[in-house]
Amino acid sequence: MMEYTSVQIAQILFSVFTLLLLLGAPIMVALGASAMACFLVVGTDLNTMIQMAASSMTSFPLMALPCFVLAGALMECAGISRRLVHIAENIVGPIPGGLAVSTALSCVFFGAISGSGPATTAAVGMLMIPAMMRRGYNAGYAAAATATAGGIGIVIPPSIPMVIYGVAGQQSIAKMFMGGVIPGILIAVGLSFAHILLCRNLSSTSGLPWSLSTLLTALKKGIWSMLAPLIILGGICIGWFTPTESAVVAIIYTLLVGIFIHRELHFKAFMASLKTTSWLTGRVLIIVFTAIAFGRVLTEYRIPVEIANWILGYTQNPYVVWFFVVTLLLFLGMFMETLAIILLVTPVLLPVMLAYGIDPIHFGVILVCCCGVGFSSPPLGENLFIASAISRTSLEEVALKALPMMAVNVLVIVILVIFPDIVLWLPNLAMPAGGM
Repeated sequence: MMEYTSVQIAQILFSVFTLLLLLGAPIMVALGASAMACFLVVGTDLNTMIQMAASSMTSFPLMALPCFVLAGALMECAGISRRLVHIAENIVGPIPGGLAVSTALSCVFFGAISGSGPATTAAVGMLMIPAMMRRGYNAGYAAAATATAGGIGIVIPPSIPMVIYGVAGQQSIAKMFMGGVIPGILIAVGLSFAHILLCRNLSSTSGLPWSLSTLLTALKKGIWSMLAPLIILGGICIGWFTPTESAVVAIIYTLLVGIFIHRELHFKAFMASLKTTSWLTGRVLIIVFTAIAFGRVLTEYRIPVEIANWILGYTQNPYVVWFFVVTLLLFLGMFMETLAIILLVTPVLLPVMLAYGIDPIHFGVILVCCCGVGFSSPPLGENLFIASAISRTSLEEVALKALPMMAVNVLVIVILVIFPDIVLWLPNLAMPAGGM
C-alpha cells in the first residue's frame, strides 16, 4: 500500500470537502464523505471510522446538548422568557431607543436559559418586534435589533456552541461558560449604546415610565425566572454539579416552576418541547458524528501541526494571526452554520493558536463570538431570516439596518482579542484548577 504524506492527505481531504460544498451538498455530507475518501485512499477499514465516531457520541459532556435544548424549550412554554422580557423593559424605562435596549437585555436573559442564537431571536422577537413597530420603530430596524442581539444567546452561558467546542477541543466547558459571561455583557452594553445613539431622534419611548416600584414589582413577578440562570451558573462555580449535570437541574427546575408556580406548562406544550429537542439534537449529532471522523483524519496525519508550522514560518506576531483567524471566522459565518464552523475549524486552528501561546479558552470564546456575528450575516444568517419573517420585512432591508450593530459586535471582538484578561479573569477566578 502506497504511503501518503500529510500534505497529500490534506489535499485529498480539503479538495473533496470543497468540491462537495460547491456542488451544494449539506455540510454533514461534505465532512463525512471527505473523511471517508481519505480512509479509502489509505486503505483503512471504514468500520473503524464508524466505530470511532459512534463511540464519541457517548461522551459525558456531549450529554449536556439535548438537556440544554430541552431546558430552553420548556422555559419558553413555562412563561419564563416573557417575564424576563418584562423585567428588561422595566430596567430600561423611557430612554431614547428604550425598547431596542430592552431587546438586547432580554436576549442576555433568555440566552442564559436557552443557549441558542436562533431560539433567542425567535422567543424575544415574537414579543419585542411587534412592540417596537407599534411604538414607531422602523420595521427593518426592529428586526435588525433583534437579530443582532440574538447572537448573544450563544455567548452568554449556558451555550450549546460552547459545549460543542469543549467536546471538540477537549477543553473545560465550565471555563468556557465562565469566559462567556463578560463578553456577552459587553456585547449587550455596546448594542445598547448603539441603539441610544441611533434612536436619539426617535420620538417614541419604551412606553413604560421608569420607577423603582414598577421595577421591584417586575422583579417580584419574575423572581423564579431570574433564579434559573443563577442556579445554573452558581452551581457550576460552587462545584455542586458539572455543566452536564446543570442542564438536568435546569430541566427539573423548569418543570417545577412551570407546573406548580407559574402553572403555564401543560402536557401539550411539554410534548411540543420534546419534539423540538429531538429534531434539533438529532440534526446536531449527525454533524458531530461526521465532524469527528473528519477531525480524526486531521489528527492522525498531523495536518494542523503542518498548518501551524507553515503559518509560523511567515509571522511570529500573534496579533497578525488573530487578524487572519477572526477574518476567516467572520467570512465562514456568512456561509456556514455555527456548529459546523466550530467542528470544522477547532481541530485545525486550535493547535495553531496554542503554538502562539494563546489560551484555548480565550480562542474558544472569540470563536463563539465570531459565530454570533454570523447569525446576522447574509446570505446564511439564521437570525436575519427569523427576524425578517416576524417583522414581514425584506431580508435585504433587515441586513442593511443590521450593519451598524454588527460593527459593534466586531469592535467588541477586537477588544477581547487585545485584552484576553477580559475573557480569562472570571474562569481563572472561579475555577483556578480547571475541570469540566
